[in-house]
Amino acid sequence: MSQPLEGSEVHRPGLHSRMWERVGSRTRKLKLRTRFILAFVLTTLVLSGLLTVAVFALTRQNLLDGRENDALATVGFNASSVSRRLRPETGSEALQNLVNTLATPEGSRPVLRVGDDWFQQSFEFESGNINERLRRTVESGRPAQMRYRVRDKPFLVVGIPIPGLNASYYEATPLDEIEDTLGSLGIILAGASGAVTLVSAGVGFWASRRLLRPLVDIGEAAQSIARGNLSTRLEAGTAQELVALTDSFNTMVGALQNRIARDERFASEVSHELRSPLMTLSASVEVMNTRRAELPERARTALDLLTEDVNRFEHLVEDLLEISRFDVGTAELDPDLFTLLEFVQNAVSISSPTDIPIICDPTTARVRVRADKRRLVQVIDNLVSNAQKYAGGATSVVLMRRGREIEIIVEDAGPGVAAEEREHIFDRFSRGRQGGERGASTGVGLGLALVAEHVRLHKGRVWCENRPDGRSGARFVVRLPIVVP
Repeated sequence: MSQPLEGSEVHRPGLHSRMWERVGSRTRKLKLRTRFILAFVLTTLVLSGLLTVAVFALTRQNLLDGRENDALATVGFNASSVSRRLRPETGSEALQNLVNTLATPEGSRPVLRVGDDWFQQSFEFESGNINERLRRTVESGRPAQMRYRVRDKPFLVVGIPIPGLNASYYEATPLDEIEDTLGSLGIILAGASGAVTLVSAGVGFWASRRLLRPLVDIGEAAQSIARGNLSTRLEAGTAQELVALTDSFNTMVGALQNRIARDERFASEVSHELRSPLMTLSASVEVMNTRRAELPERARTALDLLTEDVNRFEHLVEDLLEISRFDVGTAELDPDLFTLLEFVQNAVSISSPTDIPIICDPTTARVRVRADKRRLVQVIDNLVSNAQKYAGGATSVVLMRRGREIEIIVEDAGPGVAAEEREHIFDRFSRGRQGGERGASTGVGLGLALVAEHVRLHKGRVWCENRPDGRSGARFVVRLPIVVP
């Protein structure tokens, strides 16, 4: 089996695709406004970068071409002058004087080779600084030019052979001035590109706010409606393109508000209408119970079932009336100031036929709260009754203080509540997985819904969790703020 060579890159299928998937997922997590600004800035950065590179390259080429043309003209003139004045019998002193008198308008450094002798005007550029490849090309009889650095200084070196005399003429033109000019130009262009990018970021931020403001308004309106504020509406604004969307949104919210209002009025009116016949029915059942001893066995059984269902129906109507008050927004708190431990003890004794231990540390025992007693009694009664129906009764009620909040915890030793049902059991008419096992004595799924509504009215929250000791059972936690004078 062949092995990859050391240092070679091994291609792994799917590696690049996974990398781009991760990049794409991170990009999707960014906010729309951030992505808009990034796209704006990146586009400007790319365009300004391309423009900077193009301007720099063109300027550099023009400056170098201009200096090269001037240098070639000077070198050609000086080479012609040397060729005319050079004779085989010319001595070394005359040759040096000839080199010293050559014109150097660009500050160039002439170097003359005659046979094996070299003559230069300046020691800044000497014969030893001539590139070997350039020298071989010129000595072969062809003119040549080359750009390179000597002692960290850029030069354009041009060499021209002088035929018939075994001589060649070189001239080195310094390019440091052009290099300094290009360096300054590069700094200016980079600064201008950065400034343009920053300006584009500001413009992109302003444009994103202006363009995405309607979407932000729609999102805020949707959140407000989700929180129950059905009076929220969108303003049409000046954008004609959004008029249809705004009108449709407002129409939809209006229709939803009317539908919910009709449903709430219907539930409230039905509950009120049921109270009168229910009271008559309850009175009739009570009268029948007073003559219970005179009834035959089968009639007594039927009367017991009727009494139980009437009582259940009575609780259902009361719960529906209570919920309708929350729906129509008429539910209000009637707060009192009291010691929580004493209150919970009384509420638990009323709600449970058996003694339930109440666990409370000395610090929490002195906590006084301001709350609606009637609603808090109903919260405790529903939680204790719920434990009695589905878990064989509550095992303990715990009071625990957490900073500026107080927790009322009802624990049981039943089968517990499945994790996927812990949120839904506080929905109306939700009875969980035991709904099909209920008998006539069980409720209809409004108890925990009322608990959630009462706690929410107190600006608290309620949830269900497992017992912290690892035992079987459920743990219902009511957390309320401690509001004291």
